[in-house]
Amino acid sequence: MRTDGAATMIKKILSSLLLSLLVLTGAQAAEGGVAWDKFPTEKINDHASLQHGAKLFVNYCLNCHAASYLRFNRLTEIGLTDEQIKANLLIGTDKIGETMKVALDPKQAKEWFGATPPDLSVIARSRSAAGQGSGADYLYTYLRSYYRDDSKPTGWNNLAFPSVGMPHVLWELQGERRPVFTKKAEHGHEVEIFAGWTVTKPGTLDARSYDSAVADLVGFLQWAGEPMQQSRVQLGVWVLIFLFIFTLIAWRLNAAYWKDIK
Repeated sequence: MRTDGAATMIKKILSSLLLSLLVLTGAQAAEGGVAWDKFPTEKINDHASLQHGAKLFVNYCLNCHAASYLRFNRLTEIGLTDEQIKANLLIGTDKIGETMKVALDPKQAKEWFGATPPDLSVIARSRSAAGQGSGADYLYTYLRSYYRDDSKPTGWNNLAFPSVGMPHVLWELQGERRPVFTKKAEHGHEVEIFAGWTVTKPGTLDARSYDSAVADLVGFLQWAGEPMQQSRVQLGVWVLIFLFIFTLIAWRLNAAYWKDIK
C-alpha cells in the first residue's frame, strides 16, 4: 500500500510539473504579443551584411547599449580593416582594442527608460522561447513591431514587447505606423486579432529595405554573441566526416580480422 501511495504521489507531482510547464510556456508566448517572424539566417554568412549591421549597431544602439564582451578589433573577422574600424566605428575611444562600452550613466538610464539598458553582447543567444523561435527571431520581430502610442512616456509601444520602455531608435528609417486589428469571436468572447499595419508617416527606407536593414543588425548581434560560430560549425562538419571515415575503416578492419575465424 505504501508503494501504491508513493506511485500516486509521484504521478501527482509529475502532473503538477507538466501543468506548470504548460502554463509558463503559454505565459511566455502571450508575453511576446505576436508570433515571431523567422530571421533570415543566411545573413550570418554574409560579411557585407554583418558590416552593415555593425554600422547600424554603432550608430543607433551603442549610445545606450554596450556590447562589453566584444572588442572593436574583432570586427576584422567580418572583413573590416583596422583603418575602416578607426575611421567609421570607434565612438568614445581611440583604441581599437577597447570593448564596446557606453558612457551612459546607469542611474540616469533607469530614470529615463525605467530600467538600465541591457548589455547586448549575447542578447541574440539569451532571448528565446519554447514554440516561438530563437533569440534572433525575437529581435528580428521586436525591431519591426514598434508603433506610435501617445499614451506611453516615450510615445512608442511594441507588439512583441507590450509597454516597452525603449523608444523606437530606428523610427527615422522605418517611419511611423499604427497596428490594425480585426475582431473575432473565440469561446463566446470577442477578441482583437492583429491584421497588419497602417503607415502614418513614411521613413527614409521602404518596408523591404527596412526589414533587410534590421536583418543585418540582428545578424551582427547573432555573430557578436558567438564570433566563432561559423568556425565551430565547419569544424563539426570535418569531425563528422572523420568519424564516418574512421568507422568505415574500423568496420573493414573488423571484417578482415574475423574472416578466418569460424
